Amino acid sequence: MAFHLLYSKSGIQLEANLHELIRGFSTGDLGDLSGSQLGKIDELQNKTIMEEQKLSENLAKVQESVADTSMAELSNVVSELIREQREQVVEAEEEKIKINIGKKEEDLLDVLKKADDLMLRTLKDILRILTPIQAVHFLNPAAELHLRIHDLGKKKDAAVPHQNGHARQ
Repeated sequence: MAFHLLYSKSGIQLEANLHELIRGFSTGDLGDLSGSQLGKIDELQNKTIMEEQKLSENLAKVQESVADTSMAELSNVVSELIREQREQVVEAEEEKIKINIGKKEEDLLDVLKKADDLMLRTLKDILRILTPIQAVHFLNPAAELHLRIHDLGKKKDAAVPHQNGHARQ
């Protein structure tokens, strides 16, 4: 999203200040990105896409592991024990399920932490490429976009009734 926002704002600012740039004046904003900056941004975007793909693959593996053979077998055993009303054995088997799921939760959290790290590193790398003024021209609309999306999410959540008929708080 950061790259799309950067390119969008760059294009908008370039178009708005084209007459200044043609006359040889620097605007200092995102419409004034140099060829070197654009090359570095493109390189960073390609690198980020490859890392995102690896994270997506890892996430898919974690998600698939939730329904792996061991989980299916444990679930089946617990269901059978419940039908047979063998409560003590059910508790022991449910503990195995909790342990198994706990490992999968840890794996999922690891993927999420790596995704957060990638987002932060990408943002920092973009800011290193931009001049300070360009960084302001990038961060301001990024913050505005974040706030608008957050507001829309809150409005959507408030409009969706719960199963008991009450709106979310």
